Amino acid sequence: MATKTQLAKLGLFDAKVPRYTSYPTAPHFHNDVTPETFGNWISAIKDDSQISLYVHVPFCRRLCWFCACRTQGTATASPVAAYVETLKSELAILKANLPDGITLSRLHWGGGTPTLLEPAMMEDLAGAIFDVAPMAADGEFSVEIDPNEIDDARLAVLSAAGMNRASIGVQDFDDEIQKTIGRIQGYEITRDAAEMIRAHGVKSLNADILFGLPHQTNARITESVQKLLSLSPDRVALYGYAHVPWMAKRQQMIPSEALPTPQERLDLFETARKLFLWDNYDEIGIDHFATKQDGLSIAQKNGTLRRNFQGYTDDTAEVLIGVGASSISRFPQGYAQNAPATSAYTTAVREKRFSTSRGHVFSGEDKLRSRLIEALMCDFKIDSAEIRESFGLPEADLQKLYRGVMEAFPDMLNLTADGLSIPMEARALTRMIARAFDAYDLDKAGHSSAI
Repeated sequence: MATKTQLAKLGLFDAKVPRYTSYPTAPHFHNDVTPETFGNWISAIKDDSQISLYVHVPFCRRLCWFCACRTQGTATASPVAAYVETLKSELAILKANLPDGITLSRLHWGGGTPTLLEPAMMEDLAGAIFDVAPMAADGEFSVEIDPNEIDDARLAVLSAAGMNRASIGVQDFDDEIQKTIGRIQGYEITRDAAEMIRAHGVKSLNADILFGLPHQTNARITESVQKLLSLSPDRVALYGYAHVPWMAKRQQMIPSEALPTPQERLDLFETARKLFLWDNYDEIGIDHFATKQDGLSIAQKNGTLRRNFQGYTDDTAEVLIGVGASSISRFPQGYAQNAPATSAYTTAVREKRFSTSRGHVFSGEDKLRSRLIEALMCDFKIDSAEIRESFGLPEADLQKLYRGVMEAFPDMLNLTADGLSIPMEARALTRMIARAFDAYDLDKAGHSSAI
């Protein structure tokens, strides 16, 4: 672990850097990626290949103050029902343009709160999805589940549709912290939801928990992690709370004076990290933990761990298609994002066209730098032989890239004939080190704290 003195010396306590779930990151997308571009990329997918599909449901019963996701509140089912009809129409357009024989390696429903959908809506949506493409034999169907918005009827439909992984957000179990972030969700409700999920035959369970929340202390995060461990999740994401009230206006409800300092955030992360390791979880990348039987652990050992918009993944499909307002798709050619506003997205789909509003076409060194960053984020090392072979990069050019990073982080990295690696004691700096390979201007992007 890098010392606090080293972090302070490098100015990292005040640094703002991307989470690098994509490269380039979304703030650098432009409107030169159009619905026509998206259609061409869809048509270029090979017959009989596997793709991933992400379905975005932007509605929540209540808007949690801590959340920076693009969501909207609703007290009734009618806007959700109308949105599902729009999703079905978008899926029909997608089906008409996809090549033959496509199957789904991964299907993920995210939000927002997908479990706001009533059982009949869920069944209808699942049917429309599988009419586009069936799940692959070893495919994974996951759904984000709000313990406050789930019941046996909904779980019965999801299980029958093939859901085999569920994801629940915990954030923190402390009462004061929950009130401060506008997210009331007691341990008992969460435990009951986990038990219901497993009772319906869904064996794999993900959970998210946050560090860096207001009023959070080492004692409080210890208690929350221990309660979470009692639920025996297969996979845990330990995310740092990103306080970006200039982007997410609802975060202005959270008193900034109650937030831990960057130094305290680092202590909170390390406290939680040790608890997961003591409970025999594998550490996956910078902020995930998984049981040794979980797909992420296996992918990490096999060298096939990847990074996408949901964080770490063992999915190796080249194409990820996002359905729904603001969803982002990834292709070998670049990124494409649907219109963020639900109204604009709906208008486009009603006109029987894709709602792509912006994105990024890979050019120059984009793919090279993307792989360098992903390798660091996933494996904490860059294999020089892989980079030379994959990109035809001369050794002299690769060494030039390495030298720039070594100069930015003197005496903190390992450089050998095999490649560049981040030692254990410097892994808190991974996002900052990855930034050194980023060729885009990050000063105006408004990213979250590095720690």
